[in-house]
Amino acid sequence: MLLPSLPHLPPALLLLPLLLVQGWFWGRYFRPFTRRPAEAAATEPGPDARPVSIILCAHNELENLRELVPLLLRQDYAAGFELVLIDDRSQDDTYLYAQQLSQYYPGRFRLVTVTHTPAGFSPKKYALTLGIKAARYEHLLFTDADCRPVSPDWLRLMQRGFSQKSGADIVLGFSAYAEAPGLLNQLIRYETLLTGAQYLGLAWAGKPYMGVGRNLAYTKATFNSTKGFASHIRRLSGDDDLLVQDAVAAGARVAVVADPEAQTLSQPAATWRAWWRQKRRHLSAGSRYRAADRRRLAFFMGSNALFYLLTPAILAFGLSRENLVSLGIIWLARTLLLGFTYSALARRLCTALPALALPVLDFLYFVLYCAWGLSLLKRRPLQWK
Repeated sequence: MLLPSLPHLPPALLLLPLLLVQGWFWGRYFRPFTRRPAEAAATEPGPDARPVSIILCAHNELENLRELVPLLLRQDYAAGFELVLIDDRSQDDTYLYAQQLSQYYPGRFRLVTVTHTPAGFSPKKYALTLGIKAARYEHLLFTDADCRPVSPDWLRLMQRGFSQKSGADIVLGFSAYAEAPGLLNQLIRYETLLTGAQYLGLAWAGKPYMGVGRNLAYTKATFNSTKGFASHIRRLSGDDDLLVQDAVAAGARVAVVADPEAQTLSQPAATWRAWWRQKRRHLSAGSRYRAADRRRLAFFMGSNALFYLLTPAILAFGLSRENLVSLGIIWLARTLLLGFTYSALARRLCTALPALALPVLDFLYFVLYCAWGLSLLKRRPLQWK
C-alpha cells in the first residue's frame, strides 16, 4: 500500500520555529517587563533608613573621578552614606586627589589603596574585595569611574530595591551608554538595550542570572555567602554577573530597579577595537553560568543568529514563488514584532534609538555576536587595564 506523498513545503518555513522561539521569549520576558509598574517617585516618602557604602574602583581615572565624585557626594539620602574609593595601582594623581577628599569630607570618604595584585588574581576583583572589607555599612552600591548617576536620587531609588516585598539581597540596575554620532555608538547602545532587556526581564520574571557592575547593589552578607569572588577570582571578568550567579545559587533574592532616575550613564568605547575587546571580556564569563541560564540564553540568542544564518541558504536552495513569498512573510512578521517589542523596551529604559534602524542594528549585532563567539574559541588572552 502506497502512503500518500506529503505536500512540498517551501524551505522558508524552516525559519518559522526560530521566529516562534523569539516571539515566545519576547512575550514571556520582554513584554511584561515593559509593562511593569514604575518604582516609587524619588520625591515620595520612602524607607531610606539604612546607611550605604558606595564602592568605586579606579585605575588611572583621575579626570573621571573629578567629575564623578562630586555627583556621588551630592546624592540625596537621609540615612547617610560613605564613599569608598579604591585606588587600584593608579599611576596618576588619584592618591593626591583622594587625600584632598579625605580632608574635605572626614567620615564621609574612605580611601583604599592597592599597590599590587597577587599573581593570577583578577585585579578588579582583588581590589573590590579589599574595598568591601573596608566598607563600614552592610548595604553596598557599586558603580564605575566612567559612569555618572543621572540624578541625585540614584542612591535613594537603588536602596529602595532592598525594601521591596521580596526582601531583596541584590538590586539590579540599568546603565546606559551616552549617545554620540556614528554607527558604532548606535550598535553599542542597541547591544546594551538588548542585554539589559534580557537580564532585567528575566530577573523580573523570577529568573535572575546577571547584573552589571556599573549599577549594582548587594549586601555584605550576600558577598560573604559566596565567599566573595573565590569561585572565579582568577577569571578576568565576572565581578558582577558571576557574583550574581553564585549568590542566587546560595539563595539570594533579587529585585529590579530600572526607572530613569535610578540609572547611570557610561561613556561608550570610542573605537571598534576597544568595543571588541570589551565584549570578548564580558562574554567570556558566560561559560560559568548555571546550565539552566545557559540553555535559556542559548535558545534566544541561537534562534536569532540561526534566523540570519539560514536565510542565505534558504535563498540558495530555491527561488520559487512559494519560497520567496513565505520568506517575505516570515521576515516581515519578525521585523514588525522586533520593532514593536524593542521600541517599547527603549522607551522603558529611556534609550533613544531610531525605530527604523532597529532591524539593521539587530542584524549587525548578531553578526558580531557570532564573531565574538568564534574568537573566544581561540582562547586568546583577555586584557584588562
